[in-house]
Amino acid sequence: MAESPPSRRYGFHLARSALVLWASLLPAIGANPDQPGDPERYLEVVRTFADNVLERGRDVYGEKPTPLFADGLNVDTGEPVVWRFDGEEWIISNFASQQNLMRTLVGLTNLSGDDRYRGAAEAAARHMFDYQSSECGLLYWGGHQIVDLRTQENIGHFDADCHELKVNLPYYSFLWEVDPEATRRMLEAIWNAHILDWEVLDMNRHGEFGLETGRLWDHDFDRPEPFFEGRGLTFINTGTDLIHAGGMLHALGGDEGALTWTRRLAEQYVRARHPETGLGVYQYSRPERREEPPQEGPLDGRLTWSTYGDRAENQFGREFGDVAREGWVLWGGRARTIYVSNALVQLELAERLGDDGEELLEWTVEGMKAYFRHAYDPESNHFRPLWADGTDLTGEKISRTGYYGENGDEFQALPADTRFLFSYARAYRLSRDASLWNALRSMGNGIGLGDFGAEPGSGVEPDLDTTVFGTDAVFALLEIARTVDDSEPYLLLARRVADNMIERRFHDGFFLGSRARINANFNAVEPLALLALAAVLRETPELVPVYSGGRGYIHGRYDGYGRTYCSRAIWSVTREN
Repeated sequence: MAESPPSRRYGFHLARSALVLWASLLPAIGANPDQPGDPERYLEVVRTFADNVLERGRDVYGEKPTPLFADGLNVDTGEPVVWRFDGEEWIISNFASQQNLMRTLVGLTNLSGDDRYRGAAEAAARHMFDYQSSECGLLYWGGHQIVDLRTQENIGHFDADCHELKVNLPYYSFLWEVDPEATRRMLEAIWNAHILDWEVLDMNRHGEFGLETGRLWDHDFDRPEPFFEGRGLTFINTGTDLIHAGGMLHALGGDEGALTWTRRLAEQYVRARHPETGLGVYQYSRPERREEPPQEGPLDGRLTWSTYGDRAENQFGREFGDVAREGWVLWGGRARTIYVSNALVQLELAERLGDDGEELLEWTVEGMKAYFRHAYDPESNHFRPLWADGTDLTGEKISRTGYYGENGDEFQALPADTRFLFSYARAYRLSRDASLWNALRSMGNGIGLGDFGAEPGSGVEPDLDTTVFGTDAVFALLEIARTVDDSEPYLLLARRVADNMIERRFHDGFFLGSRARINANFNAVEPLALLALAAVLRETPELVPVYSGGRGYIHGRYDGYGRTYCSRAIWSVTREN
C-alpha cells in the first residue's frame, strides 16, 4: 500500500479559500440556520459539559470523598444514578463505563491548556489502580462490577460477580501514562482471566478475579479447525476487547508475545469465515453440548442457554442445515459487532502498529468488502439478514421459538446507518480501496448526507440542510476529510451534523438522548466528537484521543426490570416513565 502524503497522514490540508469561508461563519450557532456554526463554539460546549461533570459528578457521598466519578446524574434533582436490586441501592461508579469521559477530559486539556480536566482523569485512574485493583491486576470494573460511592465497596452480586469487558475498549494509552506497570499487569491479567484453553484459544466473556498468572504468552498453540467444541463462548465482542488489550500491550510496551497471540486470536475469526463468501464470524467455536435439547416445541427459558450446545443449530438446524451455527448468524447486533465494533478496533490497531498491523488491516478490509458485496441493498440502504453462506433471509419468518426470536418473528434487515459509515470510512482511509469508496458514497446518500462524490473530493454535493446528528457521522466525515487535499465540503458537512447534535442532544449542560430523558451519562460520545472536529478545524487533530467505538454498560438484575442493561433501566428513563 502506497504511503499517504504528509498532509494526509498527519493532518488536514485546508485551502486558503476554506479558511476564509470558515472565518465568515463565526456567528454563534443558530444565528444563521442556513450555514454551519462557529467551530470555537464546539470547544465551549465541551468545556461547559466537563465543568458540570467536575462540579457535580465527583464522589462526595462516603465518609471520605475520592477522586472517582459517578456514572451520571439526574438533571432534575442533581442526584447520582443508582443501581437497585433486591431492595438495595448503590451509587454507580464503573470506570470501564467512563473511558470516553477520560478521552474527553484529556482532549479538552490538550486543546484548552487547562490542566484541571486531565488532572481529574489522572486522579480517578490512580485511585482505581491503588484501591480498586484485585491482587491479579484486574480492575473492579466492567459489565458485572461497580464501585458503590457511598461505601467504596465492589458490588457484583446483582449478576455474575466477575470480570467482563464487551466492546468497552478502555483508554489504555492514557492509563499507561498514569501507571505503566499497573497497566501492563492489567492487560496481561485480562488475557489470563479470559482464556480458558490456550492451545485452542477457547475463551469466555466472564473472567475470574484473583487468578494467578500462568505461562501466558509461553503457552503452546495448536491452531484448531474452526467450530471446535469448547467450554467457553468465543464471542467477538469479548474477543475484540482481548485483541485491543493485546495489541495495545505490544504498541505501548513492545511485548512481542502479546502481538503474536493478538494475531492468533484475530486470525481465528478469519479462519472461521464461510469458505465461499468470506462472511462472518461472531464466534469461532461451538459451545459444548452437555445436555440434549428437546426435539419439539419452543426453545425458551433455560433452553436457550449454551448447556444445549449451539443455539442456532438447535433453533434452525432442521430448516437450514449445516450453515445454522451461532458463528454464522449475520443479522441484528451480531453483524454490527463484526463489521463496526471489531472493524474499528482492528483498523485502529493496524494504523498504530504500522508494519506489524498489516495483517489486521488486510483481514478487516476483506471482511468488510465481502459483507457489503453480499448483504447491502442500495435501494433501502440496509444490510440484508443473512447466513454466512449468503442465504438471504429477507421476508422470512422464524419457525421455532428460541434464542434468536419467537415463532412468527420476521428476520430484520440492518440499516446502513452512521455506525457503518464510520467503520467503512476508516477502512477506506487506510486502504484506499475503490469499492469501499462506492460503499461510502451509497451509504452517505442513503443516510441523508448528500453525495460524497464519484471519487474523493470530486463532484461533492454535501447536503447542508441535513437533519443527521449522530456522533458517528462526525467521525466518519473526519475520516473522509483526511483522504483529500481539499477537505472543505466534508468538514462543512461535519459541522452541520455537529450543530444538529448540539441542538438535539445538549440540554441542561449535559448530553441526553432527548430532552425528555432525565439521566445524563457522563460517558457520552458527543463531547469527544465535538473536540475531534474542533481540533481538525484548528489543524491539530493529534491533540484529541482516537475514538475506538467503545461504550460502557452494566448488565444485571434491576428491581422492576428483571435482568436488563443500564441503557434500559437508567439511560432511557424519561420524565413520563
